[in-house]
Amino acid sequence: QVQLVESGGGLVQAGDSVRLSCTVSARTSSSYVTGWFRQAPGKEREFVAAISWTWTGSTITYADSVKGRFTISRDNAKNTVYLAMNSLKPEDTAVYYCAAGGRASGRTSDSYDYWGQGTQVTVSS
Repeated sequence: QVQLVESGGGLVQAGDSVRLSCTVSARTSSSYVTGWFRQAPGKEREFVAAISWTWTGSTITYADSVKGRFTISRDNAKNTVYLAMNSLKPEDTAVYYCAAGGRASGRTSDSYDYWGQGTQVTVSS
């Protein structure tokens, strides 16, 4: 069974930077899309970023709210996906989840087969 474990969350101030990591216990042929989602209290889980691998290379997509501030990357040798977050805002406060085994664009949660348990990121003013 595939297990995903996130790390790197914590309490930070607005304007700070943090990098989240997600280590996958095993890779599968269906995990061509890996992504990050977040969920704030009382809100729906929302897409943050995704990265896929094709014959032309990697394809990366971001939610409009994080473009220019967040960077997603993958290290296949380490079975790890990263989310570097810069210029953090209080509105970025949420539990962040990594997901693997995504299909198509990877922008919807139902397109993924595997999920981590999440890591809390709290941004204070």
